[in-house]
Amino acid sequence: MASTDLPVRTAPAPRAPYAVREVAVRRRAAHLSLGESRTARVLALAALSVLALVWLLPMAWALLTAFKSEQDASDPVHWLWPRHGLTFHGFSTVWDRGELPLWMLNSFLVAAAVTVITVLVSAMAGYAFSRTRFAGRRWLFALTVAAVVVPPQLLIVPWFQQMLSLHLVDTYAAVILPQTVAPVMVFILKKHFDSLPRELEEAARIDGAGHWRIFWSVLLPLSRPMLAAVAIFVFIGAWNNFLWPFVSTSDPDLMTLPVGITSVKDAYGIQYAQSMASAVLAALPLVVVFMFFQRHIVKSVATTGLGGQ
Repeated sequence: MASTDLPVRTAPAPRAPYAVREVAVRRRAAHLSLGESRTARVLALAALSVLALVWLLPMAWALLTAFKSEQDASDPVHWLWPRHGLTFHGFSTVWDRGELPLWMLNSFLVAAAVTVITVLVSAMAGYAFSRTRFAGRRWLFALTVAAVVVPPQLLIVPWFQQMLSLHLVDTYAAVILPQTVAPVMVFILKKHFDSLPRELEEAARIDGAGHWRIFWSVLLPLSRPMLAAVAIFVFIGAWNNFLWPFVSTSDPDLMTLPVGITSVKDAYGIQYAQSMASAVLAALPLVVVFMFFQRHIVKSVATTGLGGQ
């Protein structure tokens, strides 16, 4: 009786630990971006260091000016280091006026409302373009993509006329609602939903879930890093927006930080130290937000760059 050779099953090779694989990926990425030559890597890092220094110089100048007195801030001779030393007079002056806390509160309310509405509307629109089929979907998405290249400055007059017809001028609604239109965020979230596996949606449909349940309970929890990144970008854009809050309101009690900072002056003209102190205080909330959510930003960018893997 002839003997038959049975296939021998071999155990799969053990996978390298996650930390080892991550180090290998980083080294491979460094070699791909900077080359194998040590001289090329040194030159590339030197060039990047110079560019980073050039980018940081205006921020360092603004921070140094904020700690100067008004006399030293306008002194062209001692521009690098103040003759009378550093002082907190600029910060205390703009804070004691009582206007800066109100401007910060208005900016926070406007930016928070714009962020919540924009993320919710953009996520629902991105889901509709990605997971549903309806008449005119391609044309409507093409129109949304085309709206990305439209400068917001061209929409100032139509927005203001709409606010006038709705009797919303000099209200929070006038500042918030036009800023919630973000076609680029719809495009980003649509592409993100395209990268998610459709097997999860099919499994949810077998369990009887509809579009809203799939969107709210299945896809949104998987999209937290991307939603966090979108929310941060929208929040920063709304916080720094100057033109539309300046045009849509004339009430001093509705001023946001970018609009209020431009009014930091007295009978002697612009106060440079106080203006820079206001700008530094205005940037602090953004720094705090980025420090808390930078992990989500990096994760969203990394997963997008790897094709959703």
